[in-house]
Amino acid sequence: MAGFDKLKLNKQLIRSVTELGYDTPKEVQQKTLTRIIGGQDIIAIAPEGFGKTTTYVLGTLNRFNYAPEGVPKVLILVPEKEDVLAVMELFDRLNKNTAISIVGLYVTPGTEAQMDALADGADIVVATPDRARAIYLKLALNLNKVDLFIVDDADRMLKKGMQLPITELANSIGKCQHLVFTDVMHSKLEKVLEPFMKLAATIEVEALEETPLAVHQQLLYNVPNFATKLNLLNLFMYDDEVFTKAAVFVNNQATAEKVFQSLNRRMNEAIGYLNPAFFDVKGFKTTAEFKAETEARALIIVGETEETLNLSGIPFLVHFDLPQEKETYISRVINTTGDDETIALTFATDLDLSLVKKIEQATGKKMQPAALPDDLVIVNDVKPKPTKQSTKSAEPEVGSAFHEKKASNNKNYNFSSGQKAKMNMKKKHG
Repeated sequence: MAGFDKLKLNKQLIRSVTELGYDTPKEVQQKTLTRIIGGQDIIAIAPEGFGKTTTYVLGTLNRFNYAPEGVPKVLILVPEKEDVLAVMELFDRLNKNTAISIVGLYVTPGTEAQMDALADGADIVVATPDRARAIYLKLALNLNKVDLFIVDDADRMLKKGMQLPITELANSIGKCQHLVFTDVMHSKLEKVLEPFMKLAATIEVEALEETPLAVHQQLLYNVPNFATKLNLLNLFMYDDEVFTKAAVFVNNQATAEKVFQSLNRRMNEAIGYLNPAFFDVKGFKTTAEFKAETEARALIIVGETEETLNLSGIPFLVHFDLPQEKETYISRVINTTGDDETIALTFATDLDLSLVKKIEQATGKKMQPAALPDDLVIVNDVKPKPTKQSTKSAEPEVGSAFHEKKASNNKNYNFSSGQKAKMNMKKKHG
């Protein structure tokens, strides 16, 4: 395995990483540093904690083997103030060139102090996108000589709705090298990056636990939005031949009510809550009570529960929402009985995929991507404006789930023939 001395770093930086105890480069550093130093545009995809920040800090410092000019040559965008401070601290630990000036820009009352710091001279700027854009629009952030533009935690910034300032800053910089670091790549992020990352090399580092956990089979349904999630759940649950019983996990009461109202249109008494918050809805005190009632097919479970849930014997564990903590998800899908008939279905939008990656990393197993059923109604994110001829929306009704064809006649759920056979046998003889 190559050491840092093989990655084209200058001797000063090699001494710095050695003093900090970094003996061996991490995989993302081995795969990207020589490319970064060579001037190539890079999109690096790797889990949190795998050395992405150290990678671009080393790549940035390696450029300054001359007397800096005090004009920004590098602009680094990170999601929050805490990230700005953490990146600046890492620069301080690795940087031995005291002539380099590093300025941090983040949201704080007033902009005068940060604008003064830029005026005093800045070679590297570490900033949140919104504050960098605001100061740029005040003509206090000079981007004319920036030759390295770095976007860190890109997926996280997308979740925070920072697409506009990132794009505007990228468009305001002339020809330069672009580096993007992210936990996960998806279509929404690709759309944001495409205008300024046309010829980038994509480097991905996968990391799974060496000893996988015993979990139920997992299928991942990547859907565009909440409304399509509802349609997909309806499409599945309306098929009472296959979906005999399902636990449906949601994160909050508001989502639970929307799921209940949507399914209740056709399922009626077949749907209920686990320990409902209100007395006027159908509910079950325990999962055992749900499993014992023959007519009950869907159990809505809201948020995290203090008790350990006994989910054995429920054929489908549906994560309509992914919980914030990966440990919560894992506790639900862990296979403690050796049961190979239970299937865990996860509905995830693009913005959920970073958590999916963390779950896969922790379990040591990849979720199997599943194609969306042919009859699923996919709701567009942006509703079309009504035409003059009609004021009715062209959007399908959320919860309609599918077109005229019955769900029971279309069972393209990505289950293998063996899985379907087991489900049918269970239905006939259970």
